[in-house]
Amino acid sequence: MRAMVLVQQKPVEENPLEPREISQPTPGPGEIRVLVRTCGVCHTDLHIVEGDLPLKRAPVVPGHQIVGVVDGTGAGVRNFHEGDRVGIPWLYSTCGECAYCLKGFENLCENARFTGYHVDGGYAETVVVSELSAYRLPDAFSDMEAAPLLCAGVVGYRALRLSNVAPGERLGMYGFGASAHVILQVARHMGCEVYVFTRAESHRELAKKLGAAWVGGAKDQAPGLLDSAIMFAPAGSLVLDALRALRKGGTVALAGIHMTPIPEIDYDTLLYHERTVRSVANSTRQDVRDFLRVAAEVPLRTEVECFRLEDANRALQAMKHSKLHAAGVLKVSA
Repeated sequence: MRAMVLVQQKPVEENPLEPREISQPTPGPGEIRVLVRTCGVCHTDLHIVEGDLPLKRAPVVPGHQIVGVVDGTGAGVRNFHEGDRVGIPWLYSTCGECAYCLKGFENLCENARFTGYHVDGGYAETVVVSELSAYRLPDAFSDMEAAPLLCAGVVGYRALRLSNVAPGERLGMYGFGASAHVILQVARHMGCEVYVFTRAESHRELAKKLGAAWVGGAKDQAPGLLDSAIMFAPAGSLVLDALRALRKGGTVALAGIHMTPIPEIDYDTLLYHERTVRSVANSTRQDVRDFLRVAAEVPLRTEVECFRLEDANRALQAMKHSKLHAAGVLKVSA
């Protein structure tokens, strides 16, 4: 089968993903094989490809925002049948036995494995996953529209919850790509007033179109203090900008899996008065189920730019240099 394979980490401008023919996987007990229709392009893929995250295996097929149909099942599978449409996100498996799993924090599992990182992902024609880590997708979304929901949407939704923003409050968003353009709509559905801080003009226009109350740059002064903020851009220096814009008792949630160093924070002026900075790590299976339900209720509208599987390097390059309008998605099969 066709796949885009990472053998050696290097800058994405050097086209590190190689087109290859690899063997089709066989589902084991409790697993399903999925014919991949689309796969979203995520900043985490970029961090894996360029070496911001250490390789867990090589070669590896990236991709963890997978939409496809079941075309094979292993022994004992009960939840899915051939022809069912499913989505596969970042969280591939957990041990179910460590202290974090037992306390309900499976996103922090000591032995977690992730799609497109520990195991081959969706930059390929087929992928295998446990039936426990695959999800039925709302019929309201096409294959292209559904792909960004599975990481950009899910992790953004967890970040929204952990930001502690309440209905009717003022939420700031720093960076405006695939995740932010989805979560802005969820926040608006909650009745929040959303301020977007981003540098790209195309992203500013999209934020306005989706209902942002105010749009500007990270150094611009918004019309009022933020109750909460979410950091989507992987730039640590922006954390200080968010804290400057935050009211007493507010929270800044950091939604990325990787971030450049955060500069020294002046405690008295930026952190005092019970302001909180917290990271957001991965997501739980319940996060996925909850978010897909909300996505259908809103209903969310995803803005996507389509690429062929063979153009995965180009899609990652466009993401790195803020050339994507919103979410990049690979069209893998018809």
